[in-house]
Amino acid sequence: MQQAKTKYTRSGDIHIAYQAVGEGPLDLVYVPGWVSHVELAWEEPTLARFLRRLASFSRLIAFDKRGTGLSDRVTNDQLPTLEERMDDLRAVMDAVGSERAALCGVSEGGNLCALFAATYPERTTALVMCGAFAKRIWSPDYPWAQTPEERELAYEMVENEWGSMMDLSHYVPSKINDEAFAQRLAKYFRHSASPVRCSFPAPSRTSSQALASASPTVALMS
Repeated sequence: MQQAKTKYTRSGDIHIAYQAVGEGPLDLVYVPGWVSHVELAWEEPTLARFLRRLASFSRLIAFDKRGTGLSDRVTNDQLPTLEERMDDLRAVMDAVGSERAALCGVSEGGNLCALFAATYPERTTALVMCGAFAKRIWSPDYPWAQTPEERELAYEMVENEWGSMMDLSHYVPSKINDEAFAQRLAKYFRHSASPVRCSFPAPSRTSSQALASASPTVALMS
């Protein structure tokens, strides 16, 4: 597999960093959750192995969402909406000449992919979501989400421990005793974003709210 090269495209006034690697018959856009760094991702063995597997059967397209990684930073009063980040995804697809692609979204990346698929069904061949959610906060009709108190603890952890040896039991419990992995993860987080409390997670609307304003029918084209 050829080495991935980082390029930039514009989405409005923001420069978005992206990579395209692999020569498979399928275009596959990988949309990360929370924060990312398209270059450091290849330095983490477990993540690199996952990305290489995706690139083995597709043209893998990856990018850093605005405000994270190698893409332009944003100020605290300009934190991106889900719709703006959806436009970033579209800009990256346009930059690599991808008319239609399968979308693989992790965490809030899944929400972004769902909105893109609902808005641009003609450009979406498949939708894969991992760890996505319809709401961020607990409610009687959505008891699986964190309570406000649990969410506040998460905010405090990011504010106080960002870029250090964070509690792996919350993120990667299988690696809880792997100090080398914890150090690599801390480095990845430091390079991906700064500990802006109000940007964890980005103050975008939830999937259920965003999709309510989009087409109610998601037609995945084959």
